Amino acid sequence: MFNPLTIVLRVFLALIFLFIATKLLTKRSLANLTYFDYVATTVLGTIAGNLAFNIKINISIFILSMTLITLIIMLISYVSLKYSPLRKFVAGEPTILIRNGKILEYNLSKLSYSYNYLNQQLRQEGVFDINKVEFAILEPSGELSIKLKSQNSPLTPQDLNLSTEYEGLATEIILDGKILENNLQKNNFSKKWLYQELNKKGIKNINEISFAALSSNGNLYVDLYRD
Repeated sequence: MFNPLTIVLRVFLALIFLFIATKLLTKRSLANLTYFDYVATTVLGTIAGNLAFNIKINISIFILSMTLITLIIMLISYVSLKYSPLRKFVAGEPTILIRNGKILEYNLSKLSYSYNYLNQQLRQEGVFDINKVEFAILEPSGELSIKLKSQNSPLTPQDLNLSTEYEGLATEIILDGKILENNLQKNNFSKKWLYQELNKKGIKNINEISFAALSSNGNLYVDLYRD
């Protein structure tokens, strides 16, 4: 018998368990998932989907299945951290595609990685001339890490023997037109100081501000809704 309420409850339960499981298993972004992470999340998603739409499956079976698979994945992940060969098998290894400015054709063919795709990946990393590349390494996540030749690397203040000041993390001060007073107090600033800084920028109403952040050197970044 069709019961909409049961479907709704099962969907919510599936989402909650899937969210908890993925939070326990990995804190990496989806772009950085390894092969094993991808397979694990796919299996968990399949089980959760069955709970949501297959009302013939008992909820207790679903809970047991999700728990067991989560524990197995956590166990394999833990063992792979201690045992290098298993880690390489589970997570994969980085592959060098360019070494000392030379393309390694064998590695390209082994991965079915075309020259066109290599050039595309380089362009996405801001490299439009392959002659400038010293090393290019394909990471297990599928991302391409690039080291430019020394003569093509951008200069840094250290290269020019210039001293720099420490830059810490910026702190949110205003979000959606509301002052985050705790963050303001942590930085030893008052509302009066904040309003003075906003006045200097020609802002009279807090509600006009979508986001404002305070850098470690005291500079205030402000973004308005009307932008």
